[in-house]
Amino acid sequence: MIGLVVVSHSRALADGVVELAGQMAPDVRIVAAGGDGSGGLGTDFAAVAEAISGADSGGGVVVLFDLGSAKMVADMAAEESAGEVVVVDAPLVEGAVAAAVAAQGGADLRRVADAARSASGRTDRSARTDRSGETGQPGRSGAGSASAPAGAESSVDGVRAEVVLTNGMGLHARPAALVVRSLAELDARVVVRFGDERADAASVLALMGLGAPGGATVEVSATGPDAAEAVRRVRELAGRDFDE
Repeated sequence: MIGLVVVSHSRALADGVVELAGQMAPDVRIVAAGGDGSGGLGTDFAAVAEAISGADSGGGVVVLFDLGSAKMVADMAAEESAGEVVVVDAPLVEGAVAAAVAAQGGADLRRVADAARSASGRTDRSARTDRSGETGQPGRSGAGSASAPAGAESSVDGVRAEVVLTNGMGLHARPAALVVRSLAELDARVVVRFGDERADAASVLALMGLGAPGGATVEVSATGPDAAEAVRRVRELAGRDFDE
């Protein structure tokens, strides 16, 4: 499994990001490397190198950083590492969460790094999505040819269903992470709609950004060969209150 390192000028900030990302990915090694090594603000080469070593379980490590000089230290530590290390320029919090979820789902080093780079905390307002879930953005091809799960609607454009969030907090961090992980292996493009907002179900932060509370009804739409299975999995998660 891919490991993560969070490099920050602030020890408290690095620890906080690690704590948050760890809630989404309990099996991923995520290590903080914050501060100048003597309790002040800054970065420390030895601490970053040690964090990379501690995060590496054999599959490689993705390193995220907060400010420019932290990148310089991270790059130097990556060059000295015996393992495969990718230093990613991405939003620190959003990138760490996205990378952690991808790693938890078994993604390889490149895909984990790509997840961090593409992280965004906003819902996908730019996607022109109709009621069937078809978007103007690139996605996997192919309409859902499998039978729709009970309570869902199927058409040549895909599968969609209304899902009630019966858990107390709705689509907050952990339920959103469960949705992303459950869909990661499927060949389907999944969009979740709440009110006038929509989110790509491949993004934890986009799902959280919907602000869908407990008791709300969301629409889940999917296209692609595994569309029916994708909708079924989301409904199943909601039906068991996202294990909360």
